[in-house]
Order: sequence, then structure tokens, then C-alpha cells
Amino acid sequence: MRLRGLFMIASMTAGTLTMNGADLAPLRADCTMSASEDSGKFRLEIEKGDCADGHHCHSNFSTESISRFSGITLADLGRDGAKLTATLNADAGTFTCSGTVRNEALEGTSVFTPSEAFVGKMDGMGYSGLDSEKLMAYALLGVDSQWVETMKRTGVRGITIDNLIALHIFKVDPEYIHDITSMGYEMPDADKLVGLKVQGVNAEEVRQIRAMGFKPTLDELIQIRIFHITPEFVKRMQERGLTNLTISKLVQIKIFKLDE
Repeated sequence: MRLRGLFMIASMTAGTLTMNGADLAPLRADCTMSASEDSGKFRLEIEKGDCADGHHCHSNFSTESISRFSGITLADLGRDGAKLTATLNADAGTFTCSGTVRNEALEGTSVFTPSEAFVGKMDGMGYSGLDSEKLMAYALLGVDSQWVETMKRTGVRGITIDNLIALHIFKVDPEYIHDITSMGYEMPDADKLVGLKVQGVNAEEVRQIRAMGFKPTLDELIQIRIFHITPEFVKRMQERGLTNLTISKLVQIKIFKLDE
């Protein structure tokens, strides 16, 4: 799921929840829901106007599945003038977008109400400091307490309330973690796992590289993907008579375009 920006500071409203010293207030903003380019998806835009630091507060969730919302269907977007309330009931809280359909888009105002129960579950797992904005991101991205508990059980170090979002967006799951550690690598920390997944490091390609006699580190696995050092590229360099090749040397060949 592409996320074009996390949420900036929002105005506090009445009905504030207090949990472990943190104020959790409902968040209000303008919202627009339209059909995404991806079939069966919504495009959700949240506009908060100007933020305190002078930046424009705009968030775009471009692949929200219609199955996660009630009160709206893609067909409803063709009913010009229809009054609708799209609702997303998530573990982290409830998000609504209420308004009128105009030009194949629902335009109106949104309200996100944080879940005190979810905050309690997260605090019990050692993840404290959540605020309303981060909780809304969790809700819209589908980060729930069951998934967080599953990730915690993997033993990955360095999981925080911030990188949980990145871990979820890039689909770092127990299966992917096992793929890495089953090849003899020590358990990477959370940020390293995100880096590996972002660059598309996968077990099959790693096995091919290792079968050619290389023993890349986790950082070198990332370099291999960044510089497109494929097994085919390695074979081509070997066929040119290059010997004693290392990952570092292969990276230099790519950087200085010595393969051309």
C-alpha cells in the first residue's frame, strides 16, 4: 500500500481520552473518496489545511480496499447528489467520511475516533506513546493488535510504534523473516528488515548468489539489489575472465560502468 505522507499535527477537539498520560482526541479533516486505478479499490484523500509548521497537511491512501468500508460501494460513486457515510471500523479506532457524491467522488468531512482498548493492548505489549495521528494511520493501513503480537513473537529487535507502519506497508511478515534467518543470517533488526524488503531482497536470489561462492552480508544483499547485481551479471563478468570477484568489486564495476 502506497502512503504519500503520514499525518501532521491535527487540531484537538472535545471528548479527549486520557491513557497513560497521553491525550487521544478525535481528529477531524476534509475527505474525498473516489475510485482508484486499481480495480476494487478506493482512493482516499484527507486534507487538514495548513499545519502549524506552514506545510499543507495532505494524506493520500490510494489503495484502500472497498471490503474494509461499510456504507459505500464503488457503484455509489455514480449516484451524483447521494448523501453517504463511509465507515471503517478498525482495531485502532473508527474512521468515517461523510458527505455528498459529486463528480464520481464522495466529498465531505472525516472523523477518526481512537480506540482506548487498542491503546491498552499496545501498552501491554510494551508499545506506548501512541497519539491520535499514528492511531489513524494504523487504522487506515490495517495495523491491528493481533498482527503486532505476531511480529513481537518473532523476536525481531527494535520494533517501535513508528516502524510498525513500515513493516506492515512493505509486508515484512514471519515467513519473510524465516526466509532470511533460515539461510544462516542472524536475526536482523526491524529497520534492517524494512531495508531488505524495500530493495526486494528475496531468498531465491540470495541462494543463487551464494551458490556461486559468495557469502554476502545483509548490507551487501541490499547493495546487490540496488546495483542490480544478478546471477546473470556475475556469470557475464566471469566469462570475461575476471577472477577473485567480491560483492564490493562487483558494485564498483557497476558504479563505474566497467561492464559496458
